[in-house]
Amino acid sequence: MSLKIPYSTVLETVEKALLNAGLSEEKAKVCATIHAQSSADGVESHGLNRVPRFVEYVQKGWVDPNGEPELVGGKGAVENYDGHLGIGITNALFCADRAMALAKEHGIGCVALKNTTHWMRGGTYAWKMAEAGFMGMSWINTESCMPLWGSDEPGVGNNPFCIAIPREDGPIVLDMAMSQYAYGKLGVYRLAGKKLPFPGGFDKDGNLTDDPGAIEESRRILPTGYWKGSGMAIALDLAAALMSNGNCGSDMDEANNGSCTGCSQIFIAYDPYLFGSREEIQAMLNRRVAAADASHPEREGSPVTCPGERTIATREKSMKDGVSVDEQVWSQVVAISEGNLDTEDIASK
Repeated sequence: MSLKIPYSTVLETVEKALLNAGLSEEKAKVCATIHAQSSADGVESHGLNRVPRFVEYVQKGWVDPNGEPELVGGKGAVENYDGHLGIGITNALFCADRAMALAKEHGIGCVALKNTTHWMRGGTYAWKMAEAGFMGMSWINTESCMPLWGSDEPGVGNNPFCIAIPREDGPIVLDMAMSQYAYGKLGVYRLAGKKLPFPGGFDKDGNLTDDPGAIEESRRILPTGYWKGSGMAIALDLAAALMSNGNCGSDMDEANNGSCTGCSQIFIAYDPYLFGSREEIQAMLNRRVAAADASHPEREGSPVTCPGERTIATREKSMKDGVSVDEQVWSQVVAISEGNLDTEDIASK
């Protein structure tokens, strides 16, 4: 069952939970803000829903709350950092900031991060760059959780990719996994007792299905675009590992320390006005978005929008009416904030 909880209550409760998990006051506040904002934007799968698992990983030693990014090397507009298995959110925020600092100096900035942990909602860092006036691009590799096209067992990560366009009238932000649905989204539908809007994978008998629970059980999520999503996933995996000199997906499979532990991430920021004025670039962006949004809808009352346009409306609604949270997940987070949930209990959920 879904509940509506005031944003301030979500923020305060998550912060208390993270303090109980051993985070410093500063890191607990930063991470709580990202988790709460993600849920407020309608991405509860990587917002509030991830808090219990994050706490579990901290308690297992898979995430080091004291780990900090360390500069390994740099050349011109490119820097490489070791994340030391620190908190994925704070590591990624640091690297997004460094990419933008490099872009201010060079016009483009690239930061490659190795040995880090789950960054939660990938779009967070693309939004951050776009809202600061940069075109942003970022991606991550993960352990194998999706079959390569033609296989019936996980062999590649779904390796989310994000790109953000700094449109002043509202950024256009694409945040997508290389699977039709990320596992977090499957969990959202399963907890709500709903079927997927479109088939998202195969059941244990190899039948295409819209049953999220059956896909979670088989671990045969469907690559976006079939063989194209599969191919893109392996390319993103290799590119992230190559650029950071870090782990590839099969390295994480061998370590078997949970979701994204020891992963590689890339952050690229680009000055949008290198070769054009602000006025002409923004006019072009508005012109293109207006043309896209004017596309005739296949169903009356369901207008076509560009990626990210609905996010701002969802955010405003959440701030006014409360953040949508799953009742079971909320009870777990509240319990952690009260110090009443141990690792085994979290894992059993």
